[in-house]
Amino acid sequence: MGNAHLHSIHIHPVKAVRGLAPREAVVEPWGLAGDRRWVLIDDGGKVVTQRRQPRVALVAAELRPGGGVRLSAPGMPPLTVPVPRPAVSVPVQIFRDKVEAVPAEGEAAHDWVSSCLGFDARLVYMDDPATRRPIAPEYARPGETVSFADGFPLLLATTASLDALNSLIAQGEHAGEGPLPMNRFRPNVVVAGTSAWAEDDWSRIAVGDDPGRGPGHDPRIALRAEREPRRGPGRWPV
Repeated sequence: MGNAHLHSIHIHPVKAVRGLAPREAVVEPWGLAGDRRWVLIDDGGKVVTQRRQPRVALVAAELRPGGGVRLSAPGMPPLTVPVPRPAVSVPVQIFRDKVEAVPAEGEAAHDWVSSCLGFDARLVYMDDPATRRPIAPEYARPGETVSFADGFPLLLATTASLDALNSLIAQGEHAGEGPLPMNRFRPNVVVAGTSAWAEDDWSRIAVGDDPGRGPGHDPRIALRAEREPRRGPGRWPV
């Protein structure tokens, strides 16, 4: 493994929007505290992501005390949204999963995201991550759950693998699409000091005193073909 060490931590309070890079984070059973507890949905209850709506990349979210978020975007006044009080939940379609979530209170948040994105959208919150969304059973122990992340509580990436990917892009037919920054892949934990692709063979990872399993590989390297904010969608780089 070489001299593997923690390079950076990343939290995305609202799934798919720009997040933050704190110096430390609390690890909860379903992921980093505050990570992907909020999500945007369309008028049919389907999760809105950059895969479908690249304008989502313009939105940034900061965590507020108690789990609320502060939203900002170019040309939009910042808006602070508190955690909603217990209320009637709404169904959310995230990939093949149906998950219950609680809408942000009032209409201010829904008006803000709809105006920013240019279509009818709503902001909803996962009120009980301990029960709302089980991890796929083939990758989890009974009772393990996840937030609105794609599939697993933590997404890990390494700087060496990103460097290797960018080298392949530079040699390929779409060299102009690179180099890709790490935030394109939206990891929670970035590790440095390894060889490229070493993480493919890891079955257990420990950061400090917190051990974790490496149950599966995230396919986003093949899916994340969006460019940086304001630039619009790009081609497949490799």
